[in-house]
Amino acid sequence: MSKSRPAQSFVVCISNRGHPVALEVRKLYQRLADAKASRLGLLRVVDESGEDFLYPAAFFMPIRLSGALLRALRRRR
Repeated sequence: MSKSRPAQSFVVCISNRGHPVALEVRKLYQRLADAKASRLGLLRVVDESGEDFLYPAAFFMPIRLSGALLRALRRRR
């Protein structure tokens, strides 16, 4: 049985107030599903460090990607 990957999507950063090193405004970030964080108004995002951290949901806007682009972004190098 294969392990399922956590649900992920992508968001665009619209504010990095207090986190200028970790987040770049107008940059696309991978969002990882985290129901508990969402209930608290937070998003789990893979930031510039390559690790996932919680940030205020207001820092991001969701973005819908085409299937081809989504597959390309999910591919590992």
